[in-house]
Amino acid sequence: MRRLIVAVSLLAFVSGISSAQERQVVAERIGNRIDVTIGDDFFTSYRFEDDEKYPFFFPVNGPASGGSVTSMRNGMYPHHSSLFFGCDYVNGGNYWQEGLDRGRIISVGARVIESGGNMAVIEDECIWKRPDAEAPIIDRRRISICSPDDGLYQIDFDIEMEMLMDVTIGKTNHSLFSARIATDLTVPQGGHMVNSRGGKGEKETFGVESEWLDFYGKRKTGVEGIAILQHPGNPGFPSKWFTRDYGFMSPTPMFWPEDDRATYYRKGDKVRLRYRVLVHKGCPKDAKIDELFKQYANE
Repeated sequence: MRRLIVAVSLLAFVSGISSAQERQVVAERIGNRIDVTIGDDFFTSYRFEDDEKYPFFFPVNGPASGGSVTSMRNGMYPHHSSLFFGCDYVNGGNYWQEGLDRGRIISVGARVIESGGNMAVIEDECIWKRPDAEAPIIDRRRISICSPDDGLYQIDFDIEMEMLMDVTIGKTNHSLFSARIATDLTVPQGGHMVNSRGGKGEKETFGVESEWLDFYGKRKTGVEGIAILQHPGNPGFPSKWFTRDYGFMSPTPMFWPEDDRATYYRKGDKVRLRYRVLVHKGCPKDAKIDELFKQYANE
């Protein structure tokens, strides 16, 4: 009987390992998007259509519900496209808000580098351009996607911005990596927003330095959420956050410069920025977001 119990336990252990190994992450380019599946589940698309303001991820599906934890635009905020990277007030251009003539971040090299194992890797090169003006910035981004644990999907966004000329970025709340949250996870709809310092809601997170921030809420299949983590190597870490209870979060260093001064870069300067997105089951405590940040900080 004892041998049978040991055998069953060993079989369960081996089965668990096999299950983890079988969760392949596959990335496939289809026209102007790259679709990513994890195991049998569709996770996200990296989209770079010709008529879009900038590349972005949508949907960003949760591991519990299979529904997106982000949303795409609405009448009041049509410039919020799910999970994205951009910036306003760059040398007189706008690479964030609607209006393609004001500036676009144009993908010119999206490609799948790795697929079919426990991680998919996408690389892209993007030109920041507007009509009748020289491009001020080119960015090179590496996007790594995996599922390090059951109930957890991960996107690592690693971007290098190279200045093609002297660049001035005016004070703006529209800057860098951002997420527009699905309506049912927002505070007015019964969801929660918390940061790494214990702040809750917009009143306690807006303009506050924080290593990470998380929106989460109850869905029919259980609690689910999305967190953005800043890497400690980012300039100005930890950045203050621009947050909204209605469903927006962004570590936004360009909104709180000293003496309201603009941010300046010289031609040839390179700025590296890293962010980790965790799409998770459970609340931040159950998902161990704080522990996962500490691991990320050492990478």
